[in-house]
Amino acid sequence: MIDVTNLPMRVGLGQFQKVTESRLRFIKQCGCDDFQINTPALPGKERWEYEDLATLVSQAERADLRLIAIENVPRHFYDRIMLGQPGREKQLDNMIWTVRNIARAGIPYLGYNFMPGGVWRTSQDTPVRGGALATSFRLSTARTVGAGNQAQYAIWAGAPTDREYSEEEIWENYSWFMERILPVCEEVGLRLALHPDDPPVPTLGGIGRVFRNFDNFRRAMETFDSPMHGLDFCHGCWSEMRAGKGVTDAIRYFGERGKIFYVHFRDVQGPVEDFTECYLGDGNCNPVESIRALKQVGFRGFVIPDHVPRMVGDGSWCHRGRAWTVGYIQALIAAVAA
Repeated sequence: MIDVTNLPMRVGLGQFQKVTESRLRFIKQCGCDDFQINTPALPGKERWEYEDLATLVSQAERADLRLIAIENVPRHFYDRIMLGQPGREKQLDNMIWTVRNIARAGIPYLGYNFMPGGVWRTSQDTPVRGGALATSFRLSTARTVGAGNQAQYAIWAGAPTDREYSEEEIWENYSWFMERILPVCEEVGLRLALHPDDPPVPTLGGIGRVFRNFDNFRRAMETFDSPMHGLDFCHGCWSEMRAGKGVTDAIRYFGERGKIFYVHFRDVQGPVEDFTECYLGDGNCNPVESIRALKQVGFRGFVIPDHVPRMVGDGSWCHRGRAWTVGYIQALIAAVAA
């Protein structure tokens, strides 16, 4: 297992599913030593095996990189858990198997979310600075989508449901899961990092969304308090919650308690009801203040570009947008360290 306790605040890359030699070279050329992989394309219809995870780690090591986190397992690994449906016990057994194998392979973090309705945007090609393209969300448009049809605007879609689920039901299902999975993580030394609901609104597609505000995150961290449980602090989602207000307050509160494990560093323009993703520096927040707050609370994790604008000539992974963002964040970290 990689010792993450003595590493400084630094920039990594990620948000892709397949490890390739060219992508690993790109990460190294950007000056990063760490990467995260999101929902890796691995064999296994219900769980992941150690050998496949160990192969990812070996690929990273050959490129002189650290595979520092896996973020998200496939939704169908735990959809019945999230909705409290029959079959969740079998899914729990498979999640325990997967967690043990991630730790055995030496990967220190598993990022997770608990939003059965998925990630929503109402546009994926909204123009931002210089004609770059970004995603945006309009709650008034999304409200036209009812339960059972939420995939219409989901960019990370949840399974259609046959009824509505309240926020409290989702919390109860979350508690059932954490009561059983967190002790396993403590046993094997795997850190769980919780991502906000995106967008953080009370309900979408008839499904309540729990992790949408400070109080609910505090409740989760206090109820399931463990050195192995913290946050994947998605700066963009926190900016969405209150149009940028309270982001540095949240960094200080959770950071002082050692609960920020790693950071998705992005921003948006506007409030959760009507926002557009944008370049860092063009959004609701002052990125210098955010990085300074992380430094002040002693944050020693990794910071990655998350959703980035699609620049001219960019491919599906937005290499150019990511390279610009990596350089921007590296400069911010160097500035606050000076």
